[in-house]
Amino acid sequence: MDPSSPIGLASNLLSRPVKRLLRALPKKPGAAPGTLVYTGPERSEPVIVRLLEYDRDVLDERTLSHQADFHELAENARLTWLNVDGLNDLDLIQAMGSAFELHPLVMEDLVHTGQRPKFEEYDEYLFVVLRMLTLNAGGLSVRSEQVGIIIGDGHVLSFQERAGDVWEAVRERIRGASGRIRSRGADYLAYALIDAIVDHYFHILEAFAEQVESLEEEVLGSPTQETMHRIHNLRQEMFVVRRAVWPLRELANSLVRTESSLIDSGTGVYLRDVYDHTVQVMDSAETMREVVSGLMDLYLSSVSNRMNEVMKVLTIMASIFIPLTFLAGIYGMNFEVMPELGIPWAYPTLLGLMGAVAIGLLLFFRKRGWL
Repeated sequence: MDPSSPIGLASNLLSRPVKRLLRALPKKPGAAPGTLVYTGPERSEPVIVRLLEYDRDVLDERTLSHQADFHELAENARLTWLNVDGLNDLDLIQAMGSAFELHPLVMEDLVHTGQRPKFEEYDEYLFVVLRMLTLNAGGLSVRSEQVGIIIGDGHVLSFQERAGDVWEAVRERIRGASGRIRSRGADYLAYALIDAIVDHYFHILEAFAEQVESLEEEVLGSPTQETMHRIHNLRQEMFVVRRAVWPLRELANSLVRTESSLIDSGTGVYLRDVYDHTVQVMDSAETMREVVSGLMDLYLSSVSNRMNEVMKVLTIMASIFIPLTFLAGIYGMNFEVMPELGIPWAYPTLLGLMGAVAIGLLLFFRKRGWL
């Protein structure tokens, strides 16, 4: 199939969102539950484990080696935040899971990067999966990344697919001992991480809103085929955002309603605020998706109107030349007896008649509002 043809172009445009939304099978059918199989894209970057260990007065921040004693960290008296950048090192995930006594199914979900955002409650910890969205270079596409968060007694474990996140502001608050984060427990730290992810969704939607405004002006002005491609690409990105945002309401609601002793009643107030933000993000995402769909309809209407204008001009020109062609055809016949041919003023008379017919038709079209 020729990729430059309309069918080939449509096939390429439709295949990209499908590939981004579909995920690889988490494991081979029939494999034992808890089998660790990394399903994300292949990465050559080393997995990085960063530690933030703190209380009101002391802060210890460092990068750990893969041979670190995670069992010792699990028994630490100070609040411990372990952040793992990269999920492709299964031995490391296994070691951390063993040290913090994570269920095999939890570790399996951590390395299966196609998980739906969800909340699971265990006896000794809480497990949260959600998606972190960031803008790629140029701000035209969204990078969706799975994030797993374990909330335990005195520790928080966070697992990302790659380096780079939206939590630098949280780290700065911890380093600067600003606010209440240094005096609160693991539940408040987990709230801060989830809240940072949800708040960044607003940044994504604001960037898309600017693109929508630009596209609206372009569609109402002089749209081109490139305009259609941009609208379609934006619609693809909105599918990615919706897939990440839609399950968040259920997740946030479960966090608010949990009766786990790991969530302090004081933190519940802040989790309700996250729930409110989640509802706002959902409403904004749905509104944006409808607007983008409307842009495509507006583009098609604009192109159709332009085509109608072109066809109207061509039809008017054809309507004018049809009677003129008729007159020219009559006097172009090769009959020997045509009395008008012998009259000296017949030629200018015919030209005048043809001009009068053309002008008359133009005045008629103008009177009817067709011009």
